[in-house]
Amino acid sequence: MEPGMGVRGRPGRPKPKQEIDLYSTPEGAQVIDNPVRRAILAALHERERTFEEVVLLVGRAKSTVSVHLQELAAAGMVGSRADPDDSRRKVFYLTGDLVASLSPEERLAGDLAAYAGAYRPGMGDPFEFYRLAFRTIRIALMHEGIVLDPLLTRAGKGVGEELYPALADPDIEHFCTKIARFWEEHHLGRVEVERLDPLTLLVYDCFECADLPVTGRPACAFDSGILSALFSHHYGRSAAAIETRCYSMGFDHCRFEITLEGS
Repeated sequence: MEPGMGVRGRPGRPKPKQEIDLYSTPEGAQVIDNPVRRAILAALHERERTFEEVVLLVGRAKSTVSVHLQELAAAGMVGSRADPDDSRRKVFYLTGDLVASLSPEERLAGDLAAYAGAYRPGMGDPFEFYRLAFRTIRIALMHEGIVLDPLLTRAGKGVGEELYPALADPDIEHFCTKIARFWEEHHLGRVEVERLDPLTLLVYDCFECADLPVTGRPACAFDSGILSALFSHHYGRSAAAIETRCYSMGFDHCRFEITLEGS
């Protein structure tokens, strides 16, 4: 078989055999494929951690973790500072952002053309094509095993930052009503409040995922980012919109629980 040819003789690319993370840093883009370094960065992606916490989460010897932390610091991906509770210890943190992941296990089988072919000119809904384009791009990425959730979440937060002044209301019920009206007017879906404590929102006909294949995992990173930013501003403290149900998990709606930092 000639190099670069698939099993049926068609040109193709070799499939990656290991998981890869792509980070953006002040020094530029960094590709991480080492499992230990991926685990270290994943731990720090959640929050700042002490050396002992990193060792515990990574599950490797202290000497091994120390070497990798030093190399990540030299690459400009990890920073450290003195622990305010114990100056003898260091607290480590990320200096960059996770942009995307590539995993052979995340590859999605199926016919991409089936999704693109769902649109017919003259369907009457001016938003339908844009929803289809967004979903088709997601499907194409999923076919390649590319997960862009971190980037989509950050993009959503940027949108939420800009939207908040137009939707702001000190009353939480009125605020949610304004959000629901915005979603409906812009054909993003139908938002309902399931309960106020803890605040939980349901989204039907979600523009981000309603036609995505069932993968068993939530897929609405962009929505999650928007809602996280909106409620962070509303409450005046960091909030996260955690998706607990999704069309891509087999439900007929998406469900977001709003959690506040420290609660």
